[in-house]
Amino acid sequence: MEILRNPAPSSDLPRGGVVTIGNFDGVHRGHQMLLRGAVERARELGVSATALTFEPHPEKVLRPDSGLRLITTRVQKAQLLDRLGIDTLVELGFDRRFAATTAEEFAREFLVRRLAPSEVRLGTNFRFGAGRLGDVNFLTVLAHDLGFTVFGVEPLNEGGEVISSTRVRREIAHGHAEEVWHLLGRPYHVDGSVYRGERMGRRLGFPTINVGVENELLPAHGVYITAVDIPSFSRVFPCVTNIGVRPTVYENYHVTVESHVLNFTGDVYREPVRLYFLKRLRDEMVFGSSMELVSQIRRDVESAGVYFARRGLPETEIVRR
Repeated sequence: MEILRNPAPSSDLPRGGVVTIGNFDGVHRGHQMLLRGAVERARELGVSATALTFEPHPEKVLRPDSGLRLITTRVQKAQLLDRLGIDTLVELGFDRRFAATTAEEFAREFLVRRLAPSEVRLGTNFRFGAGRLGDVNFLTVLAHDLGFTVFGVEPLNEGGEVISSTRVRREIAHGHAEEVWHLLGRPYHVDGSVYRGERMGRRLGFPTINVGVENELLPAHGVYITAVDIPSFSRVFPCVTNIGVRPTVYENYHVTVESHVLNFTGDVYREPVRLYFLKRLRDEMVFGSSMELVSQIRRDVESAGVYFARRGLPETEIVRR
């Protein structure tokens, strides 16, 4: 997949293709339905499939105090779009000046003049342009005169609620790993590098890798059954991960992500890893002694062993970063 970041010359842009527009944070199952439809249609027409998105996320510009934390990093989103078959990802730089562009200006000056799409596919709940006045109906009327077609895709609804990035963020923040897996169609994962900690886990008999996470959004504090992709070993390993402030052994508020990799002794200091969240085991707890903590960790590891014995490791594509 080709990635064009805020392309200036129109010659850099693919023309005549099927274009879909969105923020695509998380690339959840609703996004996947829209994107796969664009790819399938592009293949039918023998043209390219282009995903048009915005960087940074518009809410970070228009409502900087909203506290928005994105589900995917920029790199993760591109990887997911690539796997869905998108040929070109166009990232438009979003700032307050761009936000003032009217829906008609955006359609005429960017979509038509620079991309000349054969078809544009949008979620029916997607809005664009100043004041969020542009939508599928607006673009359909305009497209009639501008020479392309518009196809609106209804959002995916499950459990009486639309699958949206907002819903996914909420479930991640609550630590509902299995529900997030369902909404995304894959386990939620974070990327990061292993750093050297205080080796408290090793002293307790359960050595851990400390992950410096690149993602903005972490699941709720607690203990999770997880799997870790370690590229240097070319495989995914089962593990148990604690997110929190380790209240039994430290008196601070520094959040850490520590994973005990089952039956693993390798040194992965400074290596990149990808951590998948499969199931939440429990809240973070305060124990009366280190012995109580060790007993609970042992139970957590046993629970993870039973889980993996029954279900095995999740199907994941090992990604070289």
